[in-house]
Amino acid sequence: MKKNNVFKILFLLVITVFSTVSCTKELDKIQIDEDIYSSETFYQNESSYKQFLAKLYAGLAVSGQQGPAGNSDIQGIDEGFGQYIRAYWYMNELTTDEAVIAWSDGNLPSLNTVTWASNNEFIYSMFSREMYQVSLCNEFLRQTSDDKLNSRNVSAATRADIVHFRAEARFLRAFSYYNAIDMFGDIPFTTENDEVGFTLPPQKSRAFVFDYIVNELNAIDSDLVSSQSNEYGRVDKIAGKMLLAKMYLNAKVFINQDKFAEAATALAPVLSSSYTIPSNYSKVFMADNDVNGSQSEIIFPVRYSGTNTQTYGGTTFIIHASIGGSMNASNFGVNGGWAGLRTRPEFYNKFAGDPRGMFYTSGQSLSISNMGNFTEGYAVQKFKNIKSTGGAGSDGTGNFADTDFPLFRLGDAYLMYAELAARGQGSTSQAATYVNALRTRAGASTVTAGDINLNFVLDERGRELYWEGHRRQDLIRFGKYTGGTYNWQWKGNVQAGTSVDAKYNLFPIPANAIGANPNLQQNPGY
Repeated sequence: MKKNNVFKILFLLVITVFSTVSCTKELDKIQIDEDIYSSETFYQNESSYKQFLAKLYAGLAVSGQQGPAGNSDIQGIDEGFGQYIRAYWYMNELTTDEAVIAWSDGNLPSLNTVTWASNNEFIYSMFSREMYQVSLCNEFLRQTSDDKLNSRNVSAATRADIVHFRAEARFLRAFSYYNAIDMFGDIPFTTENDEVGFTLPPQKSRAFVFDYIVNELNAIDSDLVSSQSNEYGRVDKIAGKMLLAKMYLNAKVFINQDKFAEAATALAPVLSSSYTIPSNYSKVFMADNDVNGSQSEIIFPVRYSGTNTQTYGGTTFIIHASIGGSMNASNFGVNGGWAGLRTRPEFYNKFAGDPRGMFYTSGQSLSISNMGNFTEGYAVQKFKNIKSTGGAGSDGTGNFADTDFPLFRLGDAYLMYAELAARGQGSTSQAATYVNALRTRAGASTVTAGDINLNFVLDERGRELYWEGHRRQDLIRFGKYTGGTYNWQWKGNVQAGTSVDAKYNLFPIPANAIGANPNLQQNPGY
């Protein structure tokens, strides 16, 4: 059996969380399996610190301790559905114009229509994953305190590494908290300084957690390694600056404060870093995107290996679920299609021949009258388990993908600059240069400084970044998600699309979480 490992080495996982309910009821209630190891026995080997760090990264990639099924981290939901990137993708893509899914599992169809409620198990899965990640990061930070390291007589060399490890753990915690306030607003909050298992975590305001994340990202900057000095897949200073820029870019939504100037300041080191734009757009989404040159652009990936990170979430899900109808699964490096994911006509129409629009149209209708019919809606061919040199990924069965999922990449930073320029914080001429670098790479026509306005930037972000988990946040930030300013098929459960209530700018705090923790209050309107 393959062990899950973000760095593609084997490790023994000794940390478990009781259940989804425990994860939200007692956010930091973690147990060590005493039949395997006590924590002190585990840390007798100094390599264990890096193994635990690997688990923090792997928590974004895999669903449990065995993979692809068995010993799930999150109980109470199918293990594939309960994986971080799959849940993240559902929340940020199915709920927008970029994607629709044919499946009728539980309350999944309500994500297609922006009609969800607090009993939605897929929203609960995302909430639980975020909180689980926070709990793991907190435990790692407890186990790497000065007192703990002194008591174990940890060597000076390992302690020097742990300085960087702790900064990375704090980044990963900040990333999950960033996702949580983006999706849920006011959230349960705890750090490594809270006692484990004795109190229910309090709910903190979005503004409180916003300030906490910003302070954390500034505090860890000096301890994160310089640009591209880490192993690929681990974060560096540039990832920290990218997340900080995203916090400030969304501050008007998160805390009703304009912080676009601060966003531009945070973004500047990203734009001047050693990351570069490779020459081929499609290679960024292929099975060897960690070695085919695309790694020069990808700032923060979630790593996948068809042999070492076997999961039915992540890019394995995206690739399989995008295949159906008359499509040939072997062209995508997998052994079959799941006939689920397509795009909607309003989004397809934004491309107008732009080569970045990698759509499959044969046997597919553009309009969607029945969301459960895969052949209604054009299929998307962006992600593949095919190497740029030819041939499929490493899993000989064709079940699992090698393709890494790019959470942050330089192309996104270029478009963030363009948006800031359109908002008065930057040069529209420089913005056009950045935009044209991306358009030229893809073979699209160039634009001028006069084209850089907010409507263009929003559409361009869609064309460059579609299916990478940005769309919901973008539409909200541009004021085109709720209400009726911009509609798409089946928004509001009407085929032509209709206005929806502003409450849907946030997901509800899951009813199960509120039942487990009376400190939690529901978001308005739910």
